[in-house]
Amino acid sequence: MHLASDNTGPVHPQIMALLAEANAGFAKPYGADPLMEEVRTRLREVFEAPEAAIYLVATGTAANCLGLATLAPPYATVFCSPNAHIHVDECNAPEFYTGGAKLTLVGADDKMTPDTLRAAIEGEEVRGVHGPQRGPVALTQATEMGQVYSVAEVTALAAVAKEYGLPVHMDGARFANALAATNATPAEMTWRAGVDVLSFGGTKNGCMGVEAVILFNPEKAWEFELRRKRGAHLFSKHRYLSAQMAGYLRDDLWRDLAAKANANMARLSAGLQDLPEARMLYPAQANIAFVDLPRALHRRLTEGGVAYNIWSGSLDGADPAEPLPARFVTDWSLSHDDIDAFLALARG
Repeated sequence: MHLASDNTGPVHPQIMALLAEANAGFAKPYGADPLMEEVRTRLREVFEAPEAAIYLVATGTAANCLGLATLAPPYATVFCSPNAHIHVDECNAPEFYTGGAKLTLVGADDKMTPDTLRAAIEGEEVRGVHGPQRGPVALTQATEMGQVYSVAEVTALAAVAKEYGLPVHMDGARFANALAATNATPAEMTWRAGVDVLSFGGTKNGCMGVEAVILFNPEKAWEFELRRKRGAHLFSKHRYLSAQMAGYLRDDLWRDLAAKANANMARLSAGLQDLPEARMLYPAQANIAFVDLPRALHRRLTEGGVAYNIWSGSLDGADPAEPLPARFVTDWSLSHDDIDAFLALARG
């Protein structure tokens, strides 16, 4: 049973079928294929943003870093949380793609607050030419710890950024999961709340490998195109990216898959909370749970064939009762029977 990451799940059959269909014959390269026009039209409808500029890349790192590079000059700093993917999981790619912009960590928690953001902003641009200049604010939705910013929280953070004339980027690798956890519309969660650029994820939610970058202000569109080409992320056989995203968007498949992944996590986290030895480290609001479990229980789960990540510590320790933090992630392809089998194993 795989609960290590939504990256490990299969491609949804609807997306695979459209890939096979797109593979017939010839199509114009570099995003001039008919399916890309369908993608643009549909995403503009979904986000109620008829002027938005929309581009596809193959990885979340490319989406985040090319998007940030259009917002951050090399002498700026990007404000992000200590757990942000751009800080802990992208091998300094933001610094590389921006030409040297640094990252300033905001607060000590998984989510920013207006107060911690304001303090971080006030701490920069105080040394004149000798220090980094204030740059974009980067939010992660849902966060790396599985928490979700409400529309009100995004709006409040964006308002602080706008006070200082700073743009807002949103890493939405799990944007669909965050949206499924709220009653918000895509527009309410993004540009209406003050977000300027969104990385709209597909890979973690049933696609093979595609992410959309949505620039709600198209004034930066040409710069993004140049950076994408210069950064080696403009696909010549672009139709295979377009086919994935088109299949993902048709019939609101993206919403359905995220809802299934979240429902799986709700079932899993409810079962874990019934275990007296389990302690939830963060509220499981989307499809990720961080949980302290005793070493003996971890051993039983791993010996039973469950694949997941123990976040720190080792199974080899002597104390069977010592709690070790773990991350569990559910995706759309798991069934309730899978979740129930895991919980039965956890109960012993």
